[in-house]
Parts: sequence; C-alpha cells; structure tokens
Amino acid sequence: MTLGKRTEFRFWQRWLLFASIYLVLFGLVLALGSRTSLMDVVFNDRIDAVFWPEGNIPENAVTFRAWVYGVLGATVTGWGIFMAFLAHYPFKARERWSWNGFVVSLSVWYVVDTAVSVYFEVLFNVFVNTAIIVVFAIPLAFTRKDFSEQAVEARR
Repeated sequence: MTLGKRTEFRFWQRWLLFASIYLVLFGLVLALGSRTSLMDVVFNDRIDAVFWPEGNIPENAVTFRAWVYGVLGATVTGWGIFMAFLAHYPFKARERWSWNGFVVSLSVWYVVDTAVSVYFEVLFNVFVNTAIIVVFAIPLAFTRKDFSEQAVEARR
C-alpha cells in the first residue's frame, strides 16, 4: 500500500467520523431544541405545513411533536455515537464487518425512513435523508476496495 493510498483512506475514514459526529449534534439539537425558533425555521415549518396546511396546530400536537422529536433526536444521537465509534476504531483498522455495518445500517434506515416520508408526502425529509445518505455513501464508495477479499489478504 502506498503512502498516497493510506492518506486517501484516512481522509475518507475521517469524513465518516465527522459525518457521524454531525449526526450526534443534529440529534441533540432535535432532542433538546424542538420548541425553539431555530427549529421552527429549519425543520418544523416545513413539516408542519404538510400536516397542518392551514397553520393552526393544536397545542396537544405541538406537545406531541416535542416528545416525538425528543425521542427521535435521542435515537439519532445514539446512532451517530455508534457510527463514530465504528468509523474511529474498526473501520480505521479496515475490519470488513465495519464497512458492511455502515452500508446495511444506512441502507435500511434510508429505505424505511424515506418510504414513510414519501407515503406521508413529507418531501422535505426525503431531501434531508438523501443529503445524509450521499454524505455517507461517498466515503463508503471510495473505500470499498480497501475492504475487498484481496485487500484483506494483502494485509495478512
């Protein structure tokens, strides 16, 4: 393996690490900031318009939304922490299962979350999901060969 190839892999590994840390931060903002004006501008206004196009959101729905975003944010935070550990330790060590773990986890999340969003016509979430999957798919595509049978055998 040349120094350039190692440097390239390290770049993509760090990309995955920082993308995972971003998910942690996004999850925390979602969990703790659902009732803030920042979330209204960035997130709530786009989603609320789908379910309450007239703009009159019942107070109990606002409370329910805060709870749902709280538990969703906690889940995203935990998922991001898990992926950060995955990127920092086994992925960095080029353990093939870690690459597979990223691909399977992200694929299942994307298909299910995006299908539900399309069903309920929350297109904003479809775009957010697509941006997130692209951010993770790029480094996974560029590192795929590093986890092939030949690459694993060459490191032994």
